[in-house]
Amino acid sequence: MVNPHSSSQQVTAGWREWVRLPGLGVGHVKAKLDTGARTSALHAFDLTEFARDGAEWVRFSVHPWQRSDEDAVLVECPVHDRRVVRSSTGHAQERIVILTDLKLVDRLISTEITLTRRDEMGFRLLIGREALRQGFVVDASHSYLGGRPTRRVRRRNRGVSPSGA
Repeated sequence: MVNPHSSSQQVTAGWREWVRLPGLGVGHVKAKLDTGARTSALHAFDLTEFARDGAEWVRFSVHPWQRSDEDAVLVECPVHDRRVVRSSTGHAQERIVILTDLKLVDRLISTEITLTRRDEMGFRLLIGREALRQGFVVDASHSYLGGRPTRRVRRRNRGVSPSGA
């Protein structure tokens, strides 16, 4: 049997990477790649469900930077599914699932992402196995193999102005 994800097609990523969510208008978000998690999860807040043209939609905001509420992005997209997700602590929660594009290590994939509050978590985005099986191998000994945004962009992540003031 031929493996559709042979090593010649696979991209190596570190345990944490800078990711883009172009379909949501999120330019950069630091993500943890978690092979122990099945689905991906995005820190989303102010969730509002509504109907558009007879379909279920959701409106929510994303804080792309860790430990900061600057540069919030307002997103509207169709609800792809709903599912019960069990956290690493064993807590079960029904979550809205969206389908969106994700750019990881210069590869663009389409994947399901659940929406949840990740205030207490270190990363605003967790990328799970369902996304990673689309041609990624995780090297737990490395970080940011896909590169980093410019220093100017990363400094915004720490709440420091580019001028240093």
